Amino acid sequence: MKILVIGGTGLTGRLVSKKLEKLGHQVIIGSPSHGVDIMTGEGLSQALENTEIVIDLSNSSSPEEENAINFFLTAGKNLVNAELAANIRHHLVLSIVGTDDALEIGYLRAKKHQEDNIKNSGIPYTIIRSTQFHEHTDTIIAVQGLADKVFVSKIDYQPIALEDVTDYIVQFALEEPKNSTVEIAGPTRANMDDFVAKYIEISGKPLKVFSDEDSKYMHLVVPKSLLVPAGEYNAGKIHFEDWALSTLTN
Repeated sequence: MKILVIGGTGLTGRLVSKKLEKLGHQVIIGSPSHGVDIMTGEGLSQALENTEIVIDLSNSSSPEEENAINFFLTAGKNLVNAELAANIRHHLVLSIVGTDDALEIGYLRAKKHQEDNIKNSGIPYTIIRSTQFHEHTDTIIAVQGLADKVFVSKIDYQPIALEDVTDYIVQFALEEPKNSTVEIAGPTRANMDDFVAKYIEISGKPLKVFSDEDSKYMHLVVPKSLLVPAGEYNAGKIHFEDWALSTLTN
């Protein structure tokens, strides 16, 4: 099949594209550097010629509210118009667990616009809501750290490996559209501070975790269970400890 991967030059997009190509599919990379700009619509109609599936892994240039909302509203409108004209049979979006539960956060409100746009388009769709990636741990340390201290909340956390995320994206994209939302998460749930402390221990970083009950994530106050699935979900195979150990050899 011919598949357009929007955001195909990003980390997730590159892995998804490689997996699809290995399965024998024709992959078109949807990014400005490849002549496809979803913000202006440039190159979209050409990229969608004889395309059956669109995988939307796009992201705004920053999570700041106005920027993110403008991006997802504009890009979403352009994508829907072009896909309706091209009779696309399946549109898959990668989103975030808990999007409905903290719409006071501008970026989550922007992602909700992205989800609703495709839900209301009439295009067959699947929305994958994922927990945070294992690979996000270094960002947590960088943002929530100060000198040799890292301040981490005891909020619920269930991260998933990027490898598992890309496997699920490929799996669901090639299946029939769900016309609903599915959730994916890692195989283990614990407190966020436990994951960060385990990563620091395994990696040998000269840091110490200071735990608290503030229910903060990246300096934002969030519901305690915002970052974990609310009900049924598809579990990843790669355990956090195994992933952390693998980073030592990469």
